[in-house]
Amino acid sequence: MALAGQYNITLDQGATYSQLVTWKNSSGTLIDLTGWTARMQVRPLVKSATSLIELTTENGRISLGGAAGTITLTISATDTDDLPVGTYRYDLELVDGSTVERLLMGSFTVRGEATR
Repeated sequence: MALAGQYNITLDQGATYSQLVTWKNSSGTLIDLTGWTARMQVRPLVKSATSLIELTTENGRISLGGAAGTITLTISATDTDDLPVGTYRYDLELVDGSTVERLLMGSFTVRGEATR
């Protein structure tokens, strides 16, 4: 498959974050995600030992749309409230058995919340 796409995420601390991504091949055909799982980790640096937050199909923060090729990333307002303000790194991987496709990567910026 192709190299991971670059997409920079910015979200507001204390607000619900939701992003819809559609996976298509180079000819524009939707990729059927039936049977796949997905995972995404946000870390201070790519090589950091610990992650700030993890999104997976298993923990419900990622939903896959089967034949529609859609991937929905969701972080609750409670969870974004716990994220420290700053800019971090993430990548999003899709897994089908032993096949791992790194779909997206980029910066992950959390903007501070003043309202409590």
